[in-house]
Amino acid sequence: MQKVPLWIDQFNKPNNLTVSENPNSEVDVLIVGSGYTGLCAARTLRQNGASVIVLDRNTIGWGASSRNGGMATPGLKQGIQKIYRMYGSKLAHEFWKASVDAIDLIDEIVEEYSIDCEWERNGHASLATKPSHAPRLKKYGVWLENKFGHSQKYISKNQIRDEIGSDSYHGALADEISGGLHPSKYVFGLASAVSTLGAQLCENTNVLKIERNSSNSYKVITSKGDIEAKKIIIATNGYTDRLVPRLKPLIFPVGSYIIVTEPLSKELQNIVSPKKRMFYDSKWFLNYFRLTHDGRMLWGGRNDLSTDLDLDDSASRLSNELYRIFPDLSGVPITHTWTGKLGITFDLMPHIGKKDGIYYAFGYGGHGLSIATYLGTEIGLLLSGKKNRSPFMEISHQTMFFYRNKPWFIPFAARYFRFLDWIS
Repeated sequence: MQKVPLWIDQFNKPNNLTVSENPNSEVDVLIVGSGYTGLCAARTLRQNGASVIVLDRNTIGWGASSRNGGMATPGLKQGIQKIYRMYGSKLAHEFWKASVDAIDLIDEIVEEYSIDCEWERNGHASLATKPSHAPRLKKYGVWLENKFGHSQKYISKNQIRDEIGSDSYHGALADEISGGLHPSKYVFGLASAVSTLGAQLCENTNVLKIERNSSNSYKVITSKGDIEAKKIIIATNGYTDRLVPRLKPLIFPVGSYIIVTEPLSKELQNIVSPKKRMFYDSKWFLNYFRLTHDGRMLWGGRNDLSTDLDLDDSASRLSNELYRIFPDLSGVPITHTWTGKLGITFDLMPHIGKKDGIYYAFGYGGHGLSIATYLGTEIGLLLSGKKNRSPFMEISHQTMFFYRNKPWFIPFAARYFRFLDWIS
């Protein structure tokens, strides 16, 4: 069992990707972070004429952009019904539309740059884990269609085998617009496109300090030299540190863990997932899973919110759950186990903002494949002057007085969510 992401094991950085050993000394926009957010911002800025440097302390796409489950589904981490109550109908409609448009945007990018990343839109199904969850799921589908005109199909327990080869669930809500891809192939395809457009990509480059100049530009001190930048974007999501101290209290990291099996036979694939859906269940400590393009079962979850679980222990927990849900897979070996950091905000919303003149976009809460693609593009359009507003900039960014640097409260939150799962 390998303790590296399957995606990187299958597709590491291509040899023809152009990266620079030394960044230029001046640039219009400097972007810290080379995941989906940073690369999509760089793409949009270059298309609109700005010079761009993308820096990463590790290799290109090293973080969650090459570690996620490769699933793009509509919605945000915060439930749309609560968003509707919190922000009203107008903003709720904008947030929902953005989450749907984000999936279409992946379509557009993959097609425009001919990115071979196994992108398929086979839809998803959300699954009722307990009998009490099924009526709520059905009611939510009706509400979604009434309020947003977005149609999802409810599947009762006696028909659920049409969707999933398991008797563990008590109903499902299917949506045809969702899709899945190979994250590493997608992030390196984005990087290649951005490099071709003329952005400079620099790996293994630590940003040590940012100083504001009197000329309203910035001096960025890095491990590979100083850079004068007119604007800066922080695009580090769950890996955000104290480089810009006022950003750290806005976001905290949560660990997500994934295992994959060896490739299944075609017969077994058709049993466990006849429509090749993306799946996630209705627990607070949810599981998400799918078949990969090469027929492996990928199983992910957050059975603990910490970012430093032992990977053998994590694989044991996740595989026990996998085999319980899919008895047909009992005995199928696990080939890879790995982890990555999600970026979570206290209001569970993604945000675009500005602190000390420095821009940021983060807080995807597990929806980063689509939402980071979208917000990266959005912030690029804003800085290019092609847009003058975004709903993601217009909501207040919640903080908590007890958090400034270390998320010491994570174990207590984990116990609380386990309690909610128990009583639901």
